[in-house]
Amino acid sequence: MSDQDNDQKTEQPTEKRLHEAAEKGQFAKSQELTVVMTLGAALAALAFTARQTTQSLGEYAVGMFTNFSRQQVDAGTVPVLLVGALETIAGAAAPVLVACAGAAMLAGGLQSGFQLSPKAISFRLEALNPVAGFQRIFSKAALVRSGLDVLKVVAIGYALYLGARTLMEDPLFTAPIEAAYLGTFLREASTAFFGRLLLSLGLIAAISYGWEKFKTSRDQMMTRQEVKDEHKNTEGDQRIKGAMRRMARRLLQKQMLAAVPTADVVVTNPTHYAVALKYERGIDQAPVVLAKGENRFALRIKALAAEHGVPTVENRPVARVLFAMGKVGETIPPPLYQAVAEILAVVYRTHRYYFHQLKTRRLEGVARAV
Repeated sequence: MSDQDNDQKTEQPTEKRLHEAAEKGQFAKSQELTVVMTLGAALAALAFTARQTTQSLGEYAVGMFTNFSRQQVDAGTVPVLLVGALETIAGAAAPVLVACAGAAMLAGGLQSGFQLSPKAISFRLEALNPVAGFQRIFSKAALVRSGLDVLKVVAIGYALYLGARTLMEDPLFTAPIEAAYLGTFLREASTAFFGRLLLSLGLIAAISYGWEKFKTSRDQMMTRQEVKDEHKNTEGDQRIKGAMRRMARRLLQKQMLAAVPTADVVVTNPTHYAVALKYERGIDQAPVVLAKGENRFALRIKALAAEHGVPTVENRPVARVLFAMGKVGETIPPPLYQAVAEILAVVYRTHRYYFHQLKTRRLEGVARAV
């Protein structure tokens, strides 16, 4: 992306843009930070396991050289010797390898925010564009990357120089010493060298990650037109979802109104709520909510019930609870069993002729559905 395009980006990225960038793997990431954390983990693992590792390697070496003159070398013993050597080496190297692998994964997780980037490994045709590749090679980012590589070479060279100068001043090169001092010398020299190297690379990693953070934030910024287009698309999606919800609500209302003529009773609160119930012995375990509504829709339910002669019972508390807790197509809540049973008992006694017609009406409805 050219610098001219970046100059036109003056708006902060939206949450949608940031989420899409994270899925594509477009976040600040520094290879130097991974190297530093891996090297630090390796040194820490060596510091904690050096004594045990040295002891195991020493015991293996002593055993091997002690029995070397008596060891028979043939096709049967060579595999055993190799397995023993590999087990010893693997035991010594395993803590370092595990620490390095864990540090590498931790470094990647810290930089990515522990988010998966499935689109980062997908094939992209623009990656094969030679013009874009040429622009990346001679871009400002490539120039900064080259400068960081030069800094790494200088840091490693400087650490080697300081280490060599310190070594030359050691008494090992100027005076006779005991053989046991050699181990102490190697440990102190390696610790000093790797410590300086880790410090130098840590500073470079900080500079590298800061640059990547700045570059990524700048690349993710948006133009005003992009913000307007995204806002327009988001509003369009919301309008479509809203239209789908309204359509689903109208369809549900239509289905509820079609079921009202087959209800046993409509419980009302006289103007605000109306709930239509049905109960068929041997079929329903408990009364089922066929339809429910409030205000205008409640009036439509009551008008349709009156048109088809469906009994209407005014019971304000039961109507309110049925509307609040009842779900269309499901049985009523158990706490309402007693109250609804009493309502149905009264309706069955006072509207016997209606229920004689209701059986025929339900059979006709089933026949039409088939």
